Amino acid sequence: MAEKVTGKYLEYKGKPLVREGDTICYGDKADKCFLILEIMSYKKVGDNEIPDKIFIQVVDSKDPGKIIKQGDKNGLYDAFGIGLVWLDMANK
Repeated sequence: MAEKVTGKYLEYKGKPLVREGDTICYGDKADKCFLILEIMSYKKVGDNEIPDKIFIQVVDSKDPGKIIKQGDKNGLYDAFGIGLVWLDMANK
């Protein structure tokens, strides 16, 4: 059973979006699946380092060891975009 998380978190489209280190989790664990984005590398743009290579996983909420779909993309924007599509399809 998923633990109830208390506190205030950033939300996107009504679902929690949480980052810890290089791991970003998105989705409600009460849903069938949730999304995990792992930042694998960064690139330097000007004085800033931005996420470059992202590993995407749609994971079963009841069994987090069960990966429904996975892949990778360059850039956080593209990775999050495709991850949202996969997550929506998996939760239907």
